[in-house]
Amino acid sequence: MVVETRLVQGDPLRTQLTTSDATWSIPAPLPCDCYVHLYGAIAAGRRAERYPTDMTDAEWIQIRASMPVPAWLEGRGGRPESFCHREMVDAVRYVVDNGAKWRSVPADFPWWRAVYDFFRRWCRHGYVRELYQRLRRIERQQQGRPAEPSAGIIDAQSVDGADTVTGDTRGYDGAKSRDGRKRHILTDTLGLLLEVTVTPANVHDSMAAPELLERFMAAPGRLLKLVWADSAYQGQALAQAFARHGVKVEVVRRSDGQTGFVVLARRWIVERTLGWLSRARRLNRDHERRPDHHEQMVWWAGLLTLTRRMARQRLHWPERRAHRLDPPQP
Repeated sequence: MVVETRLVQGDPLRTQLTTSDATWSIPAPLPCDCYVHLYGAIAAGRRAERYPTDMTDAEWIQIRASMPVPAWLEGRGGRPESFCHREMVDAVRYVVDNGAKWRSVPADFPWWRAVYDFFRRWCRHGYVRELYQRLRRIERQQQGRPAEPSAGIIDAQSVDGADTVTGDTRGYDGAKSRDGRKRHILTDTLGLLLEVTVTPANVHDSMAAPELLERFMAAPGRLLKLVWADSAYQGQALAQAFARHGVKVEVVRRSDGQTGFVVLARRWIVERTLGWLSRARRLNRDHERRPDHHEQMVWWAGLLTLTRRMARQRLHWPERRAHRLDPPQP
């Protein structure tokens, strides 16, 4: 549509806007093959990609094949959702990566309350953890490794808590001078998450490690036999808890006399994973009222890295802003 400005006769200071009858077209909606579009009752199409956190088609192909099947589709009760699953996943990824408030979800996403209910529903049923575990096994097999690892690395990271973190879920970590919560993670040798737990920051690493291992080994088919850790993971109680599952703990120590930053064998992998998680601004400070919500945020942040890794897509700023590139020289 073309807008023209014309002077009103007799008064050069007044103008009026008129529109011409030029033809123009609206681009057709992009297709989507999520469960709601295929078996639900919403119109075809989906929103166009606008944010760096939006899944590309290559990422969606990886996620679509491993998405949990909703209860209403399996005849277990409930009714079909009224919002696209792909849009919902993109909205949660936007909140996690940008650290936005739920009420600040952009208007081109579904209503913020619906997005938050989607996050809580997936949190309650553990869907995002299940999705990550499925994708992790696929990625390991694509790398020529067994689906389940036989060795892992364990570590913890303390973060400050906002004023929403109250009660017994908050603690002070004197070693790191952090007042908030601590997330404990177990990774494989590729740096992919195996298990996550969240505790108050004053809980010692060796006290939270047995629960972390119990949750991971509870699923059938686990092959974990060896875990590398730092010097905090020691003690008779921890050794007995790991021995019940036939898992050995090997402490990787710094050499005597070493100062400053030193790359330690095996341990650098879990440190790199913690660095990947820190890219998500929602994890730089704990704003969650409930520890299980913070735990789910860790899984969502890990999912961002994993899907991009599986799609083999790591776009840098020149590729996202092609119009800024200099034209090729003759």
